[in-house]
Amino acid sequence: MKKNIPFVDLYPQYKECKNDIDQAIRNVIARSDFITGPTVENFEQAICDYTGAEACASIGSGTNALTCALKALDIGTGDTVWTVGHTFVSTTEAIVNVDARPEFVDIDKYYHLDLDQIPEFDENCPPAAILFVDLYGQTPDIDKFKKFANKYKIKLIEDAAQSFGAEYKGKKVGSLVDLTCFSFNPVKNLGAMGDAGAVTGPRKLIDKVKMYRDHGRKTKFEYDKVGYNARIDNLQALIVQAKLKKIDEWLEKKRQICRRYTDELHNIVKCPVEAPWGKHSYYVYVIETPKGTRDKLQKFLKEKGISTNIHYKFPTHRTKAFTDGSRLSRTEYICKNILSLPCYHTLTKDNQSYIIESIKEFYEN
Repeated sequence: MKKNIPFVDLYPQYKECKNDIDQAIRNVIARSDFITGPTVENFEQAICDYTGAEACASIGSGTNALTCALKALDIGTGDTVWTVGHTFVSTTEAIVNVDARPEFVDIDKYYHLDLDQIPEFDENCPPAAILFVDLYGQTPDIDKFKKFANKYKIKLIEDAAQSFGAEYKGKKVGSLVDLTCFSFNPVKNLGAMGDAGAVTGPRKLIDKVKMYRDHGRKTKFEYDKVGYNARIDNLQALIVQAKLKKIDEWLEKKRQICRRYTDELHNIVKCPVEAPWGKHSYYVYVIETPKGTRDKLQKFLKEKGISTNIHYKFPTHRTKAFTDGSRLSRTEYICKNILSLPCYHTLTKDNQSYIIESIKEFYEN
């Protein structure tokens, strides 16, 4: 019997946090307390408590987080930033929007920027920064990145839009490099009901992020820099804070679902590889299909009532806005053959079995 299985199902999150979220919304409206103030400060402290970061700047979106982090690290005109093409476009967009130049590096088996494939560079004039991405929910080998960055005095920015709750060598993502950028987009593991984000790191840098997010002002009437209107609103801060209480429980359920996929499908498709140094947060569960079968499989699953997605169909460096002539063989191969399966924490065993059996059916026929 055909089912109807969505790729994402957010309503159960709301049901589990309904009382806290509803009360928070009523309080904000009653107090006319919509932007900044104690609500935001409490939220930022909650993020620090969870991640172990020294300081946090809540912000209007993950894209705002990346842009303000780059500005706080004084990345701008004439600077080169190494990053990946296999990511959401905002990673590259932020670099370009501060007038720096992205240089794309291919990825490794974990879908991370591969330091063994960096372009040749003048050691006396290295890139200003590396903006690496915790794609799909796990970190690269951060100690390796820090060793390289320290050698050449390169700044490290972690795009952790997909990895809230992940760990590296027992430490939560958020306090491991110069600045870490989170997205709380509704579809993320920890999501708002609109756009929201955060930057974590040392207090001195976070103070600069806070200045850039608020029009570049140091005090109410002192504008030291040209900034942005990138503040989070209090409703989103309270919604994310309400969900924060449940995040570890939700992530563990997602890990169990994803491990079952791997146990059942590893002989049919290439399943995600969990790095030995960390703990995956599985923003999405991505399989690599045998060459040339991805689109046919996706169509077959759709006919069976199973929604899937592609993260991402086109690499950033091959899009019209950012094309630069790069040829990244693994990135370009991956984009043609990956498929994301439903893995939200309330996915039932029965529905997961149906997905697994449908994939097996496709490859057996």
